[in-house]
Amino acid sequence: MELRVGDRLTDETGEWEVIAPPYGTAEGRIVHARVQKLNEPASWEIRNWDAFKRISVGRATTEEGTR
Repeated sequence: MELRVGDRLTDETGEWEVIAPPYGTAEGRIVHARVQKLNEPASWEIRNWDAFKRISVGRATTEEGTR
């Protein structure tokens, strides 16, 4: 599990940002992360994935401050 707070995920419903540290359950086989739609703080939800499933993630770099 390499997700971190601030990572951005893209799926069929739009672009989401991880807003809390992700955690695993089922002996690490399932990953849960609290995410929110970009620029919509009231839209948070908890998403979960199979820990071995590939997802599209963008990460801010320290030099750029953006993805």
